[in-house]
Amino acid sequence: MSSATLTRTSDTAAPSTRRRPLRPARVVLHVFLAAVAVGWLFPILWAVLTSLRSYEYTATHGYVSFGGWTLDNYVTAWRTAEFGKHFLNSVYITVPAVLLTLFLASCVAFVIARFSWKLNIALLGLFTAANLLPQQALLIPLFRMFTEVPLPAWMSDSELLYDSYWGLILVNVAFQSGFCVFVLSNYMKALPHELYEAAMVDGASVWRQYWQVTMPLCRPALAALATLEVTWIYNEFFWATVLMRTGDKFPVTSSLNNLRGEFFTDNNLVSAGSVLVAIPTLVIFFLLQKQFVRGLTLGASKG
Repeated sequence: MSSATLTRTSDTAAPSTRRRPLRPARVVLHVFLAAVAVGWLFPILWAVLTSLRSYEYTATHGYVSFGGWTLDNYVTAWRTAEFGKHFLNSVYITVPAVLLTLFLASCVAFVIARFSWKLNIALLGLFTAANLLPQQALLIPLFRMFTEVPLPAWMSDSELLYDSYWGLILVNVAFQSGFCVFVLSNYMKALPHELYEAAMVDGASVWRQYWQVTMPLCRPALAALATLEVTWIYNEFFWATVLMRTGDKFPVTSSLNNLRGEFFTDNNLVSAGSVLVAIPTLVIFFLLQKQFVRGLTLGASKG
């Protein structure tokens, strides 16, 4: 009896495990996706390959050749660009900027998603429209403002917002908050209103509704945004070169300028430095990969 049942079950389950035939459209799709993947990976693989070769060998045989393998480029890049010190500068800027961005964006998103008032949509549109404004358009007014805003000596050596970590933190928070508000507000709107009604019945204040009800439920979205924000703020190059002048304060991405020569640039050395700079973001992405994917896909099946 059991053997017959197992036979019927295997017979009925067999068709469901069969592979679908490859149609021409499916083959074209696979070829297209493979070509896109190769196109994205080629610059990275080429930079890694270039960083593992000596400049003398590539200058003689060209870059389209194999040989001259060495790790000296990484040692030289680390010493020349002083990556150890500049990595700490990036930490001083990235960590506070990400935490402050997520906190402020979550506060604004909570107000937009939880309360209904006349300026609700206008406030969301204001934060969203800020992402559409080119950063270069604000270069001159921001530069002039930073050179005139004073800070205490214990906060900035220059006693100005210019040439200080605080300036870069505030700039990144200002330009990254809009995207986070947009994502978190849409995510919070999908939360059941019954949770807030139950919290109000229990006497929970607005702050407790935000901190103890909403924030725990938004952990996947916050993890996904934290991954993106760390990558974007860590890789930020434009504002650091404009709003800072002291070389010892530059973040690690701006310190790549130290690898340029006066008369020529060693591309092998710059490639090694670029690989070293990219390693922290890759490590953070792989560590938070599950939370990142979960935060992006959560709610996709809700009707």
